[in-house]
Amino acid sequence: MASNNATGGKGGLKKRSIAGSFLFKLPDGDETRAQVALFRRSGKVSTYQHKLAPISGSIEKYDASPLATALREINEETGLTLSSIELLRVGKPYTFVDESIGREWTINPFAFRLKEKAEGGKGEEGITIDWEHEGYEWFNPLDVNESDEFGGVPKLVNSLRRVWPEYDLGPEAGKVFTSGLQRLRDDHESGARQLAEAAVSILKDLIAEMDSSVIDETWWANVRMAAWHICKTRESMGAAITSAVVKALDRIHAVFNQDLSPSEKVRRMIESMENQLDQRKFTTDRIRGTFVDYLRQNIVRVAESTKTISVLTLSSSSTISSCLLQAAATLGVSLDLRILESRPLYEGVTLASKFLEAGDEAGDLTVSIYTDASVAIAANAVDIVVLGADRISAEGDVSNKIGSLPAILSQRHVVPDAKVVILSETEKIASPGPMEEHAAEENSPAELIQAWRGNVKGANIIEDALKDAQSHSMRGKIYVRNTYFEWVPARFIHAYVTDEGLWSVQDIAAKSNWINDETDRFFKNL
Repeated sequence: MASNNATGGKGGLKKRSIAGSFLFKLPDGDETRAQVALFRRSGKVSTYQHKLAPISGSIEKYDASPLATALREINEETGLTLSSIELLRVGKPYTFVDESIGREWTINPFAFRLKEKAEGGKGEEGITIDWEHEGYEWFNPLDVNESDEFGGVPKLVNSLRRVWPEYDLGPEAGKVFTSGLQRLRDDHESGARQLAEAAVSILKDLIAEMDSSVIDETWWANVRMAAWHICKTRESMGAAITSAVVKALDRIHAVFNQDLSPSEKVRRMIESMENQLDQRKFTTDRIRGTFVDYLRQNIVRVAESTKTISVLTLSSSSTISSCLLQAAATLGVSLDLRILESRPLYEGVTLASKFLEAGDEAGDLTVSIYTDASVAIAANAVDIVVLGADRISAEGDVSNKIGSLPAILSQRHVVPDAKVVILSETEKIASPGPMEEHAAEENSPAELIQAWRGNVKGANIIEDALKDAQSHSMRGKIYVRNTYFEWVPARFIHAYVTDEGLWSVQDIAAKSNWINDETDRFFKNL
């Protein structure tokens, strides 16, 4: 949408903040074959007439965020709604001056994926341009350039490379990066720790494939931009990923500053990141030891007659399973494990299977699986609720698998004296900010529908209604929400068992400030 909303700046420049959205289509879901749509601005707009550009518009005072602006502009300029597009990447904002028109632009770049009809979207046929454009064309992102012959708006490539770093990485490194981000985004089975390891591995493999004939500030900036996107790929898991990635960047930068040949620098960078990954293997051992000691001091010793410890948990965490197996083997008591099934992917069932597979190593334990809806029954008379964490706020609030908060609230109602313990690596602590400021992850309703299909009466009606909603043929609308994570406030938590021992909320706040400083160090001036 065209807008005259601008503020005055130095030297008479008008300042405007813009959301610029690149629309991508991915043939057969393959991001390595991506194409980007550029829209040719009409002669009716006030600036850059007849130039190729992303979908752009001013951030208005009433917009909740730059992302809200982007979604509004996409709808106004193409007719596409959120049901036909998916946020693919968020670029690092930047500012530039175009003195020829007296403007200072702040660009907030976004990349969206166009959904096909098979996914419930409208596909390319759903694009209906408005008066601001004459048409649009699809391009290989790597073919976009700043030449007069190409005919793009100023800084088009700079905006594009901020959502598509492949532009600067080279063909082989670009493929590693693209496929790596796709794996991170699509992996809904691994926990935050595993995804953080995958993130470091992607960065390591990327550096191995980059053109490293010259390792200079440009090379370093390209690495940091790629790392930025790795950190932003899964916001709900972003704390663990970001912490691991900035630690890797610190190692890379230390080698970068050494007086070595480019090939030797690359070798040492890769070796250093491999060492980082190797060291991560021992974090669970440290958490396990602290957890067993906590149970001994706070559950077993407090109630000396205790023969059985009843534990409530949910989802599937290798850390939780390892800690509980160790407790069963060393504490000399029976464990009564109550596990919620954890829909829609039923990770709780997977967790239960791990204990059964352990056989005699599991010690004296009993496993009971409960439906999520029966959590209050499952919580009856438990001694302890054990949860993992995908993210921990600076205030000590914990984001974990959906169902965690109902489990705690049920426990507080039926057995208020039970302990609530979080098992987590310290890398899952996020930068400062309350839990409300952290992005929530909404996932495809298809996961829920798949579980219903063929088993639930009326499921086909719901599925058809979701498809028909876009055509506005229905009077009402229906939504199927598939949120993966929710927050447990710190006031409900008794202990944080970490790879660095028992931590307090004050320890968490200090770590949060550290991660904030490190992210500023590597990403602030990109």
